[in-house]
Amino acid sequence: MTEPFLPAAAIVPLAFVFGALIGSFLNVVIWRVPQGLSIVRPPSACPSCGHEIAWYDNIPIVSWLVLRGRCRSCGAHISVRYPLVEAGTGVVFALVVGAAYLGTYPFAVLPAVLYWAAVGIALTLIDLDHHRLPNAIVLPSYLVTAALLVLASVLTGEYERLLGAAIGGAALYVLYWILAVGYRGGMGFGDVKLAGVLGMLLGWLGWAALVVGAFSAFLLGGIVGVALMIGRRATRKSRIPFGPFMIAGAAVGIFAGRPIADLYLTVTGLA
Repeated sequence: MTEPFLPAAAIVPLAFVFGALIGSFLNVVIWRVPQGLSIVRPPSACPSCGHEIAWYDNIPIVSWLVLRGRCRSCGAHISVRYPLVEAGTGVVFALVVGAAYLGTYPFAVLPAVLYWAAVGIALTLIDLDHHRLPNAIVLPSYLVTAALLVLASVLTGEYERLLGAAIGGAALYVLYWILAVGYRGGMGFGDVKLAGVLGMLLGWLGWAALVVGAFSAFLLGGIVGVALMIGRRATRKSRIPFGPFMIAGAAVGIFAGRPIADLYLTVTGLA
């Protein structure tokens, strides 16, 4: 998997379809995991009448449009968030695959980036809804991410990248741990655990991705925080979930870490 085996014109649309299917599953994860429920059983059902949803009413995006956003059994309204998550995941998957074809990162690391595209969407929405980053998602992601990064190094023969992954994970974990201990109430330990695993992926991709990804999280968080205070939607004491900014910052590092780092070095005369 070091080189694409089909042209982008064929794979990118398939990535959107696959992403939409994953998005349908993510809707289940986002709803059930914070409640401590199984994501496998029972099958999906209408939260209003409890009627089990048939497979033909569970087709991503299409079923919601056909049913006009209502349950076939009781007519209860179905939130537009469901098809938006499905479509959004499809778009993100298409962009992730397209970026690999453009050479943004090695094709071999694509499975790891796709995994984090899905996990990032789930964690972002859960954190916005509940102000938590569930261990049930974050902790297993250490093992999954490590396995996928080892696979990427085996496929590329670039085993030195694994050292970068280890250093990146440790560095971001320690940084966020210091922030969590030194500024209680500002940073949660869920953020600390998330930082470690994001650091693994960013560190594997290189120092530019790691530094830009880490810095972007705080920059984006600061911009949004100031905007909310200006709009009187928040105060200096308001608790704003930071997980979404960490994930967005990591995305900046993954997709644009090298160009941003090169621009910074050129502008500052350090290049």
